[in-house]
Amino acid sequence: MVKEIYGHFHPDEHHFVDRAWDWVERAAEQHAVTLTDFLDPRQAFILNSLVNRHPDVHCRLDGGYEAAERRRALIAPDYRTLEDEDMAMAVLAVSSGDGKFLTLEHGDYLGAILGLGMKRDKVGDIQVIEGGCHCLVTKDAADYLHLNLSQVHRVHVQTELLPLDKLAVAKVQLEELHLSVASMRMDGIVSDVFRLSRAKVLQPIQAGRCRVNWKLEEDPSKQLKEGDMISMQGFGRFKVLEVEGVSKKGRIRVKIGKFA
Repeated sequence: MVKEIYGHFHPDEHHFVDRAWDWVERAAEQHAVTLTDFLDPRQAFILNSLVNRHPDVHCRLDGGYEAAERRRALIAPDYRTLEDEDMAMAVLAVSSGDGKFLTLEHGDYLGAILGLGMKRDKVGDIQVIEGGCHCLVTKDAADYLHLNLSQVHRVHVQTELLPLDKLAVAKVQLEELHLSVASMRMDGIVSDVFRLSRAKVLQPIQAGRCRVNWKLEEDPSKQLKEGDMISMQGFGRFKVLEVEGVSKKGRIRVKIGKFA
């Protein structure tokens, strides 16, 4: 069955497709319940696609708060009620009293956590807030991080484990850019957003470092549309907020939201 649907996904995703289908089959045939680590939105989409192909299985996705990007999945037989199940998450609160957090960003916190040998899928969304950050983590990783995370980018920190209802959610900061482009080609828009030459953009795209809506995209001529989320490893990410129209000279006006 799983081989039949490989064609719907990028070859790099086939390994995850295999894992996800195994979870679905175990729920259907062995009545097993599986709680995954944190999935990115693309992985959650793949899992949902596979769950929807099996009438006897359902799943719940939860990242600790309503708008969570990274979420854990609970896959179970359809007769099992999932709403009240414990999703085994904790909030790792990171703080410092020396005021140096003003210069620390999402990548600094994530880098410090991964530098302790922690796998990325044990970490959910990271909320950068005044005085530190709140990070969603799996409960099986929480104690280790609480005991061992003492420094973030040369800043000494303290940590505390909090229940989910104490999570502080940061307001998303978007820098608005207004572009005038010849077309909606990905390479052209990425070039303008990150202020790179078209030649410098091609290499990371073709090397598999660019994603559109969390899906690997290696075609520079990919046509973007309103609502698309684009990320390029090492440069950041942005969202196509609005296609505002066409100028008299035939150029397309696009509003971009670049994540801070």
